[in-house]
Amino acid sequence: MKIKIKKETLLENLNKVAKALSTKNLVPALAGIKFDLTKEGLTLTASDNDITIRTFIPNEKDNMEIEEEGSIIIQGRYILDIVRKLPDKMINLEVFDELKVIISTANSEYNLNGINKNEYPNINLELNKNPILINSKIFKDLVNQTAFAASTDEARPPLTGLNIKIAGDILECNCTDSYRLARKILKLEHVIETDYNIVIPSKNMIEVSKLLTDDTLNVELHIFNNKILFKYDNLLFQSRLINGTFPNTANLLPKESMLKLKVKVADLYNVIDRVSILTSDKEKNVVTLETANDTLTMKSSSAEIGRVEEKMQVSKDKDEDITISFSARYVMDALKVLESEECEISFVGEVNPIIFKGVEKDDLIQLVLPIRTY
Repeated sequence: MKIKIKKETLLENLNKVAKALSTKNLVPALAGIKFDLTKEGLTLTASDNDITIRTFIPNEKDNMEIEEEGSIIIQGRYILDIVRKLPDKMINLEVFDELKVIISTANSEYNLNGINKNEYPNINLELNKNPILINSKIFKDLVNQTAFAASTDEARPPLTGLNIKIAGDILECNCTDSYRLARKILKLEHVIETDYNIVIPSKNMIEVSKLLTDDTLNVELHIFNNKILFKYDNLLFQSRLINGTFPNTANLLPKESMLKLKVKVADLYNVIDRVSILTSDKEKNVVTLETANDTLTMKSSSAEIGRVEEKMQVSKDKDEDITISFSARYVMDALKVLESEECEISFVGEVNPIIFKGVEKDDLIQLVLPIRTY
């Protein structure tokens, strides 16, 4: 294997696959990046068994010059550091005696021990004939507006994931840690013949969304029994699915409300942010909301620190009032992702979930459970 390749192109693709590098795996080859060079171009693969990322760099005049085809596994963190720090625009990469790798430029030469390509596990990155297509900008918004609500408690694996249900041309995405729920509904461009109900690790969804840099392209979803593959441009990203049943979150959404408020999202966010200064983590950042006529009062207090109170004007749909306490952090997380200047807050009672949704765009629902303060 012998290639001369543009540093910038190689580094960009190494950074993408490096997200899947294994640090604690018992298979030594998985600590490396697999290089496969053919006359068509260079394929890079990395995997930690949980996710697999593969990128393809096509053989184009400005990018590379191929002298000899071949395959080798190179220790991931070393190749990444070397390529990142070399000052030259072009890098030579050559394999001698099947396992010796030489990385060189005009003034530098690194000799690395490679790993035989046959030691790399056989990873099947198969594609469906009829993938689900979603614009990459819409896909990134879907992840950013929901994944933060996933649980970090591995004792309940389904809650650490992002639940995707597809029926016809409707995609419903849910995330919950049992204290809050983020739900987003998308209308797909095509009717999907097969119904799906899957749970994908939320951390993997966040990683794949970070790799989508061109908002004009589509991302393809290829769903299988125990895995999902995302295809985007020259990138393949495969993730395992989480076994287990995701809870039926539809029951959590109240059918009726006793009171609805309309308020500017930015104003409400800033008020909660200021009031929560005097809360502490051990108190779960508890803030209390009270309504009286068209005035909303937000307050918090701490025996050790002190108390704070701030008022703002709101509009109500009924002549009712409520006093309710909640986690400031959870509500701020929910408000941060609403794509709307104004939001509607629905209350059912002092011990029932609070619903937040945008006035201009209501395809996203954020639910937060209240906290009892007595």
